[in-house]
Amino acid sequence: MTELFTRPGRTDVLRVGLTGGIASGKSTVSRRLAELGARVIDADALARALQEPGAAGYEGIVAHFGPRVLMGDDAALDRAALAAIVFADPSELEALNGIMHPLVRRESARLVEEVPPGGVVVHDIPLLVETGQHEGMDRVVVVEAPEEERVRRMVEDRGMDEQDARARIAAQATDEQRRAVATTVLENSGTVEQLVAQVDGWWRAEVA
Repeated sequence: MTELFTRPGRTDVLRVGLTGGIASGKSTVSRRLAELGARVIDADALARALQEPGAAGYEGIVAHFGPRVLMGDDAALDRAALAAIVFADPSELEALNGIMHPLVRRESARLVEEVPPGGVVVHDIPLLVETGQHEGMDRVVVVEAPEEERVRRMVEDRGMDEQDARARIAAQATDEQRRAVATTVLENSGTVEQLVAQVDGWWRAEVA
């Protein structure tokens, strides 16, 4: 595990909000920031853990959506079934967010407390703008990629149906909405190496 970076002469923790639309390349940016020494708190990973049987998120989802979102003998969460429901009905998406977001925020706060003075914590949050959490950040980094390229990645790389891919994009904030709150926009229409180079440049300018 990479040793956490601390900024010389600083005791405050730099809070960075990282966001971008689905298939924009945010995961690549997140991994590179972790390699550079940031403590990355992945909201999606926290949500998945909270949705395991017996966890608080799982219990809340089952209470609202019922057995139609469960599968198998162990009654695990059927994520595909849940996604089909919430991306087809904005009110159901709002209900899911209402269950999960407070739980994820509470766990995120616990992890932030473990960051040493002068450290850097990156909040990797797909819905950073939609939930208003950008307001609590010192920096907001947005990863962008053209919509058609994002659809291609979801269809070809993830095996997703094109209609489903476009529905997921439509359910998130627009590029314009993210850009309006960004302190930095990383453009990911090129290679992975080009994106990583942008991340390194941002780190040198804003952190190191």
